Amino acid sequence: MEERTGRLYPAEKAGILKSRLRRLLQNPEKILGGYIREGMVVLDVGCGPGYFTMQAARMIGKSGKVIAADLQQGMLDKLGDSIRENEIKDRICLHKCAEESIGVTESVDVVLAFYVVHEVKNQKAFFEEMKSILKRSGILFLVEPSFVVSKNAFTRTLTLAREIGFAQAGRPRILLSRSIVLKNEMS
Repeated sequence: MEERTGRLYPAEKAGILKSRLRRLLQNPEKILGGYIREGMVVLDVGCGPGYFTMQAARMIGKSGKVIAADLQQGMLDKLGDSIRENEIKDRICLHKCAEESIGVTESVDVVLAFYVVHEVKNQKAFFEEMKSILKRSGILFLVEPSFVVSKNAFTRTLTLAREIGFAQAGRPRILLSRSIVLKNEMS
């Protein structure tokens, strides 16, 4: 389970990630609504062009912060262009990840990993890193594409997350996806 099962989604095709059709199928306000509140610090891992980042930034208000992390500079550039003239720009911190680590050390309330964990080379290290930065009451909102990640592969990912110390806190239904909300169980 430590090998990447898919390739990175190319930044050149990022426009489809923010399409109107996707908004109809996967509305970020509805998906994030029960999990993100004003004043929170949110880490959007594999943020891409900011489909969930921008909605999270609206939800956390002026007192919160969204760390938009991506391995591809092209994705961060697209997000930067989108927020340049936007009132939420000061709530979003763009962060370029390294291949082997997200590299965020700030404590966060929510980690959003939407359609990204199947692309991670070392999932064990990923979950350990997320556990180390999540606050005691923090959650990891994990969503994988059902058309890429099989039920068995998702089960193996969840088993690994549980071994690291995460516990199930919810099982939201998201179209075209396998999803779970995991809480940080402190050792």
